[in-house]
Formats: sequence, C-alpha cells, structure tokens
Amino acid sequence: MINIVLFQPEIPSNTGNISRTCVGTSTRLHLIKPLGFLLDDKHLKRAGLDYWKNLDLIIWDSFEDFLQKTNSKNYFLITKFGNKLYYEENFKDKINEDIYVIFGRETKGLPENFRLNNIDKCLKIPMSKNVRSLNLSNTVAIVLYEILRQQNFKNL
Repeated sequence: MINIVLFQPEIPSNTGNISRTCVGTSTRLHLIKPLGFLLDDKHLKRAGLDYWKNLDLIIWDSFEDFLQKTNSKNYFLITKFGNKLYYEENFKDKINEDIYVIFGRETKGLPENFRLNNIDKCLKIPMSKNVRSLNLSNTVAIVLYEILRQQNFKNL
C-alpha cells in the first residue's frame, strides 16, 4: 500500500487537497502531530469536500511513534536536498509492499537530522532556483502519480 506521510502539516487547505487525492487513489494518509490546524477546520473540510469520511487516515502523536511502528525499509523522503530525482526511484518492484512517502511541513521541511541520516532515501522534484519550494499538495500529487504510473495504476 502507498502511504502519504505529512510531518507536522501547517496549512489546512493543503491537507484537505491531499486528503482528497488520497481518497481518489486509495492511498492511506498519515498525519504527524503537532498539526497547524484542527481537524474540524472549515478550510480543511472545504478542500477535502465530502470525501473526508472516506479517507484512510492515521494520526500519530509524534514522529518517534510513527518511526517505531512502521517499516523503515520503504521510507522515501521528498526534499529539495535530495540527490536523486523522484522518478528515478524504482517503485514498480515495490507494488506488493508498504511504501511510505514522507513530506515535511510547509515552512521548515523535514527534521535535518532525519533527512541527513536517510540521505539515500531522499528524492527531489526538479525546479528552478526562483522558488524555495513547490506547494505541498502539488508535490504530493506529482510524486504519488509517478508511483501509481510505475505500478500501472494498480486498483484504479
């Protein structure tokens, strides 16, 4: 199963858009606290529309809890500091495995020590130097659909 992991997301509309994409692709969404919003936030619900009730959602109290209870073999970190492009990773061979694609918070990204300790799992999306980062919900969609494409859109 493909798992989208949001580390301490801050903007409710991004998380709402991502939740809608997860429902549309049968992807599980993990939210790691603290969140920058309440789960009943009107902007979150508005972006997710009425799909929120169909979301396969796991909420974690801490990053440490998430790391202890999931399989680190298939963690992939999306960061502008990655050395490998996201589409160069072979997700085709992981079709029957749990894949965890971890995205950092909108303003600060992923914890530096975690990123540096997993540099071989860091993937990036090419972009110009004119921006610090791409929008989080767009980034999730880009990477998620590449994984699905490589897996021939299994179950869609």
